[in-house]
Amino acid sequence: MHIVMMTNTYLPHVGGVARSVEAFSAALRDYGHKVMVVAPEFPDMPETETDVVRVPAIQRFNGSDFSVRLPVPGLLTDPLERFQPDIIHAHHPFLLGDTAMRVASTRGIPVVFTHHTLYEEYTHYVSPESEGLRRFVVDLSTGYANLCDHVIAPSQSVAALLQQRGVTAPITVVPTGVNLEPFARRAGKRFRQAHGIPVDAFVAGHIGRLAPEKNLMFLARTIASFLRKRAQAWFLVAGAGPLLEEMKEHFGAEGVLDRVRFAGILKGKDLVNAYAAMDAFVFASQSETQGMVLVEAMAAGTPVVAVDASGVREVVQDGVNGRKLSVEDADSFCTALAWIADLPAEARKTLSRNARKTARGMAMPVCADKLSSVYKSVIRKKAAWEVSEEDLWQAAMRRIGAEWKLLGNIAHAAGTALVGAEVSEDGVA
Repeated sequence: MHIVMMTNTYLPHVGGVARSVEAFSAALRDYGHKVMVVAPEFPDMPETETDVVRVPAIQRFNGSDFSVRLPVPGLLTDPLERFQPDIIHAHHPFLLGDTAMRVASTRGIPVVFTHHTLYEEYTHYVSPESEGLRRFVVDLSTGYANLCDHVIAPSQSVAALLQQRGVTAPITVVPTGVNLEPFARRAGKRFRQAHGIPVDAFVAGHIGRLAPEKNLMFLARTIASFLRKRAQAWFLVAGAGPLLEEMKEHFGAEGVLDRVRFAGILKGKDLVNAYAAMDAFVFASQSETQGMVLVEAMAAGTPVVAVDASGVREVVQDGVNGRKLSVEDADSFCTALAWIADLPAEARKTLSRNARKTARGMAMPVCADKLSSVYKSVIRKKAAWEVSEEDLWQAAMRRIGAEWKLLGNIAHAAGTALVGAEVSEDGVA
């Protein structure tokens, strides 16, 4: 198959969507498929890339980690003509997501869309506390999903949410798989030594983007409380983002900053070793569609303590491979961490074995096979239409139809948001 991935985030951007696109593209290529990635330009991106087409973009829109594509007519025409795609896989419902719909309609090929993100949890980058904008974003992404031939949900929780919101397109759950091979060569003790963490310390850790939607200040307050109660406990943080300085200030004010290590953005073996250096991975985000970092932690044999939410409940089994908390409560979180810290050595090993077993069930080959099957099924249902000179009129009509549907979706989402705002102002809802 010839597969085009269209994404608003990609390397060297560090984030779940970028990593998912990279991982699936590599796995599908290993299986003999052709994959072309269409993504925005980013600072420090590789000078040479194979089967990657970059489009001009405005960087760090409104202080976020995201790029906004600049429209350049005809930029993709030649690369797509050479590549001859069988299917388009959109990873966002806007910007390059719109482009995916136009390309697929023009060429008469199917569109698959992965609903990676709960987009309403990111509207604070545009307009803080805007309920109307949140409603608009939900309706926009729901409408986009219904314009596609098939929808991929990263977890069963997200699949259920999409159906609840009115997505009628076929949905298949396909999480982003984890490449387990690097985790077989982990060196947690070496990582501790390199970062000045005692070998016998109990280390709680977190890896990810340090941003408000990850609920990190709750986590910082909770971990600071745990560190005050446990003199042998340390906290390891890997990642970067707008909350970095605020987190440092909080740990400093609580008098525990000397037992906190901020390791920055980690990749490759350093990332694997960081997971292995932890005794427990801690996670409080409630905006995830898939707990990818949770599976990576478990691949290193590290149990997880997390607040129950989408992306968590499919991975964490309470008391089996970690602790899953039913409510967001600092005391309960600290108690769960203490439970792991106080387990006998053999019980800790059992927890670790169970974590690795969970990760094996979400290995990349398993997930890539499932995604490949979805592609083949969708292509069979909607045979590709090769546009010849005789078909130019039909292609133009399909393109106009796609534009009309996209505009209709935006108009519907905007109308729903405005009506909701008016109702709220009148005090009816």
